[in-house]
Amino acid sequence: MARGKLRIHLGAAPGVGKTYAMLSEAHRRVERGTDCVVAFVEHHDRRRTEVLLHGLELVPRRELEHRGGVFTEMDVDAVLARHPQVALVDELAHTNVPGSRNAKRWQDVEELLAAGIDVVSTVNIQHLESLGDVVESITGVRQQETVPDEFVRRADQVELVDMSPEALRRRMAHGNIYRPDKVDAALSNYFRPGNLTALRELALLWVADRVDEYLKQYRSEHRVSAIWGSRERIVVGLTGGPEGRTLIRRAARLAEKGAGGEVLAVYIARSDGLTSASPRELAVQRTLVEDLGGTFHHVVGDDIPAALLDFARGVNATQIVLGSSRRKAWQYVFGPGVGATVARDSGPDLDVHIVTHEEAARGRGLPVARGARLGRRRIVLGWLVGVAGPALLAVLLSSVHLGLANDMLLFLAVTVAAALVGGLLPALASAALGSLLLNYFYTPPLHRWTIADPKNIVAIVIFVGVGVAVASVVDLAARRTHQAARLRAESEILSYLAGSVLRGETSLEALLERVRETFGMESAALLERADDRAPWSCAGHVGLGRPVRRPDEADVDVPVGDRMALALTGRVLPAEDRRVLAAFAAQAVVVLDRRRLQEEAEQARALAEGNRIRTALLAAVSHDLRTPLAGIKAAVSSLRSDDVAWSEEDRAELLAGIEEGADRLDHLVGNLLDMSRLQTGTVTPIIREIDLDEVVPKALGGVPDPEESVELDIPETLPMVAVDAGLLERSVANLVENAVKYSPEGAPVLVAASAMPGRVEVRVVDRGPGVPDEAKERIFAPFQRYGDAPRGAGVGLGLAVARGFAEAMGGTLDAEDTPGGGLTMVLTLRAAGPLPQPAGQHAAAATAPHGVPPDGPSADGPSADEPPADGHSPDPERQAAW
Repeated sequence: MARGKLRIHLGAAPGVGKTYAMLSEAHRRVERGTDCVVAFVEHHDRRRTEVLLHGLELVPRRELEHRGGVFTEMDVDAVLARHPQVALVDELAHTNVPGSRNAKRWQDVEELLAAGIDVVSTVNIQHLESLGDVVESITGVRQQETVPDEFVRRADQVELVDMSPEALRRRMAHGNIYRPDKVDAALSNYFRPGNLTALRELALLWVADRVDEYLKQYRSEHRVSAIWGSRERIVVGLTGGPEGRTLIRRAARLAEKGAGGEVLAVYIARSDGLTSASPRELAVQRTLVEDLGGTFHHVVGDDIPAALLDFARGVNATQIVLGSSRRKAWQYVFGPGVGATVARDSGPDLDVHIVTHEEAARGRGLPVARGARLGRRRIVLGWLVGVAGPALLAVLLSSVHLGLANDMLLFLAVTVAAALVGGLLPALASAALGSLLLNYFYTPPLHRWTIADPKNIVAIVIFVGVGVAVASVVDLAARRTHQAARLRAESEILSYLAGSVLRGETSLEALLERVRETFGMESAALLERADDRAPWSCAGHVGLGRPVRRPDEADVDVPVGDRMALALTGRVLPAEDRRVLAAFAAQAVVVLDRRRLQEEAEQARALAEGNRIRTALLAAVSHDLRTPLAGIKAAVSSLRSDDVAWSEEDRAELLAGIEEGADRLDHLVGNLLDMSRLQTGTVTPIIREIDLDEVVPKALGGVPDPEESVELDIPETLPMVAVDAGLLERSVANLVENAVKYSPEGAPVLVAASAMPGRVEVRVVDRGPGVPDEAKERIFAPFQRYGDAPRGAGVGLGLAVARGFAEAMGGTLDAEDTPGGGLTMVLTLRAAGPLPQPAGQHAAAATAPHGVPPDGPSADGPSADEPPADGHSPDPERQAAW
């Protein structure tokens, strides 16, 4: 069955009209004959939204009982049985009521999509998982209800429902979002103009990134090479000289002027060695561009202007930043330079900035390494010198005859010049032509191709030999220079590979993109197969078009063993490039193996942790839970026996034993459930401002004889703390019970509280045997008993649960030595000061499942993904179910 398509209406804040837009889309589809149903939509008593529900088929919701109340959730089974073409599911980040099939609504949506049902849903930008920290810094509220970014990115369509902050506040003031009695509180807290503007910017930028991904995919599939200036991308051409830092900073300032601008610094290493670069300076510039949020790229190209333009068009750049040439004025006789050539060939769709700097026109700091082969220009010039030079010299000497020896030296000088400029072949031509001219014009008998004096024959032979020798030396030097430049470029690439190994980089796509950029290819793919007869599959692919399916379809393929190959498309590479390409291929295989090993290690770690928990739970059930059950069963059997006439005292003692065993079972099961909640991350505290003297005394209910075994010192002048009352009560109860267990008789446990700057500390002090420093952290691990505690003393979860609850509330729990002997548990909590907005209320609304309001079902409150507008706090006891 084909997977359904997901369309998401994304908003910056509650009330912008996401649900209204979704219902309007549903009406349009129904009018076109599409089978569309409402799986779950909450209108929150907004009249215009409620009206749009008329005329749409509603799938009945599922009713769930929770803590004495009845709540409704989307009935996934009913929607699957109905199997419409399109289902409307509101509030994608919603947390389902306990007892539902899935914990999150987006997981329900995943089931509908897998069944082939198209889904239209809504979500606010603050509920994207990756933006949690950013939203918290803006609004002061940590969103507990989130949806994974990857799930939203996989949506087939993401539509932004936008509204200006002023318009949204007007809607709020007119009563179109919340009830009139909640409007003032909402406008002065969450719906402040600054908050709404920042959230709107987040939504716009997120959608812009998503659109950019669509554009890249489209250009790749349709092989579009022309530049589309939809976003400012600035390419900085680096030479490795000191001016590179100035260019990078200038490009960063240009990128800041346009929203979403990118900086891509590129260094092009010429294989002919015409560019010299300092490796240390390049490393500094790489660090600088990465610190400024850009990326660094290393490309090999024979023609620097062409390679730079190809790279710019390949990344869809809109601007190129180059530095003024460092060449001296006289050096421009050899050509216009890189900057002028790039500006001339850039075309109308690519702007070129030439930036002045202090090194302009000062010459290169490093000697220019001459290149690979001598280059077309030098070869042409060499042939001109080798052919025209002897003829011109013969014309000049026809009027002035200096003697045969001097004439030969002059012709030798021309031959040496041809060798220096053009290499071996122009020098050989110059030597041959010069020897013929010397024989015809200057060697007796004149104007004849014969030589009368044998000594002149020796002189001409020496002349030709010297010319050939000089030309050979020049050509050999050029070849050695080419090899050195080539090896330098290869060493830079190999050093990058070595650095990626040391840095532990595991991104296969990033490595393949580096291969594609380095060799100027259109695409790169790593292919693999199970055996020699199995079909090839693609393990990773970057670049234009679809990945090749077999190595023989690529322009270049490098096998790695019998079952893997690196395949490139774009052009045929020379054989000398395959050595470096083989190193890239080997590294790609290593990266792929490392990534798979990490995935297997994570799975093994999860399995090992699960086995450890199961083993500990088995031990707890086999002994710690079995003991009180055995006692309860024995007492009940005794009471039900007709063979013994029990006295009232005996009957009361047996009933007391049953009650004690039941309490012990309740305590153990409660700790086991709390630890499972902590390990699965389902503890969602409801933060509110409370006084410690309201909670701490309640925590002593499970302690035998609390008046004698516990001493309280909770000053009334302490500031209020921002905590979850239920979690705090459970944490303190576990700490006190643990302290009473190990305290000697007659030494009561002290529970004292004191105020610190910005926090309140609760100390639980006992006079027991204490714990050495090396074991103070171990006692907080699950299923840990310290020392020789008997197995019936519990499963070792009390302190682990206490620390987990403390950290869930934003506090800490640590162990210290008690002066004079014993152990002190220090529970640190956040003090509740005058806050600019009721963060606890927002957090409560963000974490509460839809349909679970403070006092039961209500139709007039905001949705689960919206911040509450008033100052009422939810019921603190609700936390026990989460």
